[in-house]
Amino acid sequence: MMRLILGNRNYSSWSLRGWLAAKQSGLAFTEVVVPMFGSGPAVAGAGALLAPSAGRVPILWAGDDGQGETVVWDSLAILEYLADRVGRDRFWPKADAARALARAMVAEMHSSFAALRGECPMNTRARYQGFALSAAARGDCDRILTLWAEARARHGAGGPFLFGGFCAADIAFAPIVLRFVTYGVVLPGFAEAYVSALVEHPWMQEWIAAAEAEAWVIDRYEGLAGAGDVASNKGAA
Repeated sequence: MMRLILGNRNYSSWSLRGWLAAKQSGLAFTEVVVPMFGSGPAVAGAGALLAPSAGRVPILWAGDDGQGETVVWDSLAILEYLADRVGRDRFWPKADAARALARAMVAEMHSSFAALRGECPMNTRARYQGFALSAAARGDCDRILTLWAEARARHGAGGPFLFGGFCAADIAFAPIVLRFVTYGVVLPGFAEAYVSALVEHPWMQEWIAAAEAEAWVIDRYEGLAGAGDVASNKGAA
């Protein structure tokens, strides 16, 4: 049985990616949630599990045919490890052109969009009204929408997701989708439809419900300076 070490579901975008990858694999796994920036028994008890990644989440521990446990950290590395185990077609589009575009988009998502990430940390429970994006963050949004539009136009005919069926690209952009919802980012129609489809996916609904049920609040991610009114924020209650 694999073990997946996660941070707070409400705030940890990288944990969401690792968890969706584990769900997509179809393999059985257990979850260990470690509060981000926390202390106490829950964190101390997970110290050995977090050690190989220098405390970063997510991290996957998996048995490996009697050779000892395999340890994989970084959400993209976890996705690729799982794809190797269960077959890459489960994660990536089958057509060469679509697969190439999906890989490029996932790589860009993995390494880019620092302004949007910094200004709009993931906060699944919150709903901000009138959030003011900087020019840099708006540029990140425009680039993401351009990528989404290209994927949907060229390869999205088979379903509601970026490449039709749910795949690695949707896993990579899932936290961006939640950010767009949290911060009330105005989107064109095709992007609104994609956001709705991804949010309504059963796995996303499962994650969102678990995030809403969490008791932890991380103050640095609440009451952001660029926000207007907070329409609802269960985490701050």
